Amino acid sequence: MNVTVTTDDTCSPVATHAIGQDAASSVAATLKALADPLRLRMLSAIASDPRGESCVCDLAELADVSQPTVSHHLRVLKDVDVLMSQRRGTWVWYSINPNRRRAVTTLLDSFAPATVAASWSDGSAEDARHPDLDTRVTHLADELAAEISDLDRAVVLTIVRESYTALARTARVTSALIPLTERFARQRLSDLTRDRDSAVPQVLFVCVANAGRSQLAAALVNQIADGKVVARSAGSSPADSIHAHVRSLLAEIEGDGAAERFPKPLTDDAVRAADVVITMGCGDVCPIIPGIRYDDWAVGDPALASREGVEAIRDDIAARVRTLVNELLEETP
Repeated sequence: MNVTVTTDDTCSPVATHAIGQDAASSVAATLKALADPLRLRMLSAIASDPRGESCVCDLAELADVSQPTVSHHLRVLKDVDVLMSQRRGTWVWYSINPNRRRAVTTLLDSFAPATVAASWSDGSAEDARHPDLDTRVTHLADELAAEISDLDRAVVLTIVRESYTALARTARVTSALIPLTERFARQRLSDLTRDRDSAVPQVLFVCVANAGRSQLAAALVNQIADGKVVARSAGSSPADSIHAHVRSLLAEIEGDGAAERFPKPLTDDAVRAADVVITMGCGDVCPIIPGIRYDDWAVGDPALASREGVEAIRDDIAARVRTLVNELLEETP
């Protein structure tokens, strides 16, 4: 006997809600082209290059492979319109296709960190090296969520995980990652909850490595302004440590507080929280957000200077900082 049962749970086809066949085929082809570790690393290198493009000779240093192999991988990315190329002389330069930049940014800044974070508890190699890492990060997020009741716990957890992932990219000593993650996450959460109407002016200094000029500028603002102006610093491609000459100068400026400084990646949160964003003459590009003042200081690079040269750079920055602080304090009601 055939029995027909009708309930409210009867399956209802939703095929019309799915992505179209042609669109799915196009997306799948792009994802297939991206599904290679070296290609993803090259894409990341190009996206973070302060010049806005990278040469084949630069990208060949990412892996122990021949230049023709590198060219092959780049051609695959170019075939799916992720990259564009231009030959100049004997070298070919690659840049992100402007029409795909938003997708590339989402992939590298959102999807990749989320995937890495999820792998911590999936028996990955990272999890094998640090079996308690996910527990420690979650515990840190719980502590910060309890302190900052204005933000949802899920937001705090995301900030903490993203902060860890961003710092882990350049970390030499993984044992220090949790303390550094806490400092970086606290700064980001503070930026998210900043009240512009009542807070003192905030300045963000940006350079590529966040290992020299921007660190000096932030330290000098905090010293000269004595709490009446707050300074942050960040880099589009942060180094793994601060330049040795700069670190010694920071110690002279901040004393023991200099030990708390470390290179940090640039985030949209930091830009949005700033009243003034200053790039340090190194070609960095920041998100343009209405209501924020932007400036560029063409100062020397400490990485290429002697001790005496670094001191001269410090003095140049200090003079600019005094002018900036005076301007901001005059504008403050």
